[in-house]
Parts: sequence; C-alpha cells; structure tokens
Amino acid sequence: MRPVVLATITALAGAVVVPSATTPPADEAAAAPITGAEGPIVQMFGWPWESLAEECRSSLGPDGYAAIQVSPPTEHVQLADQGYPWYEDYQPVSYDLRSRRGGAESFENMVAACNGAGVKVYVDAVLNHMSGSGSQDSGPGSGGTEYSKYDYPGTYADSDFHDCREDIADYTDQWEVRNCELVGLADLRTESSKVRDTQLAYLNRLLDMGVSGFRLDGSKHMPPEDIAAIVDGLHETSTGNEPYIYQEVIADSTTRGTEYTGNGDVTTFTYTDRVSSAFAKGSIAGLRNLPEETDLGSGQAVVFVANHDTERDSPPLSYEDGAAYDLANSFTLAFPYGTPRILSGFDFGDDTDAGPPSDDNGFTRPAGCADDGAWVCTHRHTPVAGMVGFNQAVRGTGLNDWWDNGGNVIAFGRGDAGFAVFNSGGAQGQDSGETTRQFRSSLPAGTYCNVLTGRFENGECGGETIEVNSDGTFTTTVEPNSGVALHQDAELGG
Repeated sequence: MRPVVLATITALAGAVVVPSATTPPADEAAAAPITGAEGPIVQMFGWPWESLAEECRSSLGPDGYAAIQVSPPTEHVQLADQGYPWYEDYQPVSYDLRSRRGGAESFENMVAACNGAGVKVYVDAVLNHMSGSGSQDSGPGSGGTEYSKYDYPGTYADSDFHDCREDIADYTDQWEVRNCELVGLADLRTESSKVRDTQLAYLNRLLDMGVSGFRLDGSKHMPPEDIAAIVDGLHETSTGNEPYIYQEVIADSTTRGTEYTGNGDVTTFTYTDRVSSAFAKGSIAGLRNLPEETDLGSGQAVVFVANHDTERDSPPLSYEDGAAYDLANSFTLAFPYGTPRILSGFDFGDDTDAGPPSDDNGFTRPAGCADDGAWVCTHRHTPVAGMVGFNQAVRGTGLNDWWDNGGNVIAFGRGDAGFAVFNSGGAQGQDSGETTRQFRSSLPAGTYCNVLTGRFENGECGGETIEVNSDGTFTTTVEPNSGVALHQDAELGG
C-alpha cells in the first residue's frame, strides 16, 4: 500500500513510552514464547517469479527461511509517464496473474520450486481497493486489460464500490477510514457478497497453486468482519492446513490491532518504530520491555525493522544504514516476540517512487544478489542469514539472563538453547567503543560458532568461535555494530 497514513507511524513514535534501562536478575521469569508462524519470513519485494524460484533453491531454502512474502501477482496499472513506480503493483485492474513479474505459469512454477526447497509462499493480497485517480487514461493494465476507475470489465462495476468517492480526511472517523478512498484508490464494498465471492475465487486459485497464506494489504481500511467472511471461505493449503493470514494494520486511537486478531496475525508498527529508532540512536537497553509497549501478544504479531513503505518514508533505519540495519534485523530474529519478517528489495537511491530494475516496457528484469547493488539482498547478509538458524534453534523458549549497560550493549538468553549479545555502537554522549566482559548464559559448556560472524555448516564455523565454560560464562570483546549469537545447533562437535 502507498498510504498517506504513514504519518501515523511518526505519530506512534511520540506515543511510545520508553522505559529506563535496567539490569534485571538473571533468574527473572521467562517471557512468553513465540507461537505465530513457523519461522522467519522474507519480504522479497519486487522480485520476479523466475528469479525467486532460483533464490529459493540456492539461498532461502538452504539458509532455513520458513517463508517468503511475494509482491501482488495480479494485473495492475502501468504508469509509463511516471517511470513505472513501485506502487503500480498496489493498484490492481483485474485478478488475472499477469503482473510485471511474470504470468500465471511462471508464478506457479515459482511456488512449486519454493515449496520444494522448504520455503512457503505468502502472497501480498490487495483486497481493499482497485486502481486510483492517478492512473486514469494511463492505458491498459500489465496484462492488456482496458479499464477505468470504478469499471473493470469482467471483474467489478460501479456498484461494487463505496459511495464515498473522496479521500479519507479524518482518520479519527472510523467510518471514513473504512468507506472513503485511500489516496484516491477506488474503495471496494467488501461487505458485498459479490465482491467477496470474486476475491475468494482469486485467493483460492492461489491456494490451489500451492500458496500457503496471505498478507492482507490495507486491512485497517476494511472492517474486521468483512475480512473474517473472506478468511472463512478460504480453501486449505496443499498440505491440508489452514492458510496463514497476517494483516497490515497501522494502529492508532481509532483502529486497534486487536480488533483484527480473530482473523489472523497483525503487523505492529510500534515495534518497527521502537527497534529502528533504538538501533539508529544506539540506545537499546530499553528494548527488554518491548512486549509491554504493544497491545498484541507475541503469537499475534508480525514484526520487522522496515517494510517497503517505511523504508521510503524518512525511516530511522533502512538498507542504506549498513551494519546498524543488519544488526537490528539480527535482534529481531533473536528476541522472543512476534514472527520476524526481513525485507529484501531493491536500491531506489534518492527516488522513493522508483520501481524495480525494469525494461523499457516496465517489466522487471531478472533479480540477483550479484547485480551491481541494484537488488538489496538483506536475507543473504552474514549477520542476518546466520541468525535464521538461531531463530529456529531457540523456538519456543523465553527470555532469560538479561544484562545491559544502560545504553548501547545488551545480552540475553533464550532458555538454555541460545544466547545473544548486541553492541549498537552507542548514542551520542555514551561510550560507543568495544565492550570486553564476562557474560553469563545458561548454555551448556562447549565451543560454539558465533553465527553473527559466519555460517555454521556441516559442523564447521565460517566465523568466530567462542568457548563457554561449565558455569555458562564466556569472555569476549564485542565491537560496535556487531554482536555474538550462540545456539545449541551451532556447537562444534555437539
């Protein structure tokens, strides 16, 4: 979604109460374990289907990612006069699978390849709206369909859209938020059985192709009961399970994330603001209390450092921040709250509207992690990829053995299965140098691979190794914007 309401994220920052740093006792009660999706998700923003199939086989599957979130596969507007911006994808003109990333056959082949590599596919589904005022007279859609706003032949007619045909003006008015237009996008009557049946036919087609779930774009702009009716009509996945659902809700005083948890998980932008800001400023000790700062339980929340909207909206952290950004993503994979999602997209430079690398007709070129920096492969970065195994190894455990220095260095355990240390580099006025100390964990004695510095593969460590003593202690030096992550499945000789 390309929402004006991203301003709400900034407003949320002002509403967050940041606790003072503390050093609780090592035997504190464990925090609630994660119970959401089955592991880390990667948002492969803008990637074409054939490239995704190869990436699942070569990297995402072997590294242990549970799922990918793919960009909307539906036919969408083409805005040649605007240079084919990224937000074309969020203005559907039909539910045909003919996007700039490929057609139905290449999409289905991608899903099969990723499933075969052990990676589930979640589709970013746009159900709240169709095209917007800005695409009027821009020509046919990416699959050749002729359309106009409120008239999509074979899909929707004028009567399928809400009567409020003005932009949302008052975000404290829930009726406006759910019935008027988000930045000029034609707002669908999701309470209509015709609209729901049309959308269910599309979503169930994807499930029958092997898709495992959906991220529901713009959920805040649809009543939760409308979403419930659609979710209730979904087929089972190809493995006989209920599809995994997570909903984009930018919560505020008018719309709470908890209103939507009956339908599935919910994104929490409070988390995004807190973690991104903390690692950007270097003061991370207060992050211990993250679960208390959102109204969503761990098993209801999808958490992330950045998504395709926030990285374009004056973010505290984005891919341009390098090591600090990777470290924040590593923390998200280590901390016991929510289902973590990593963003891998493309370098848009100073043009926040820029679409993915494309040909002269706006169709996306093949993506790859060696493509001269055009594609940002955060999921492959060593500190991030190494933490996927950590996340899986500590799954179901809570938080223990917390320590912090009141500012830029924190350490915590995940039961006796893992232990992590993060040095964010330090805020202004704080010591931003290296930290050398003895840390106390609940890990069994042994020699462990620090997976923040290198992968653990075939019993060998590609990075630093650390010796843990019989009492769980170890001594090490942690440089700024780096850390230590040890877990039970990365013990040498274990």
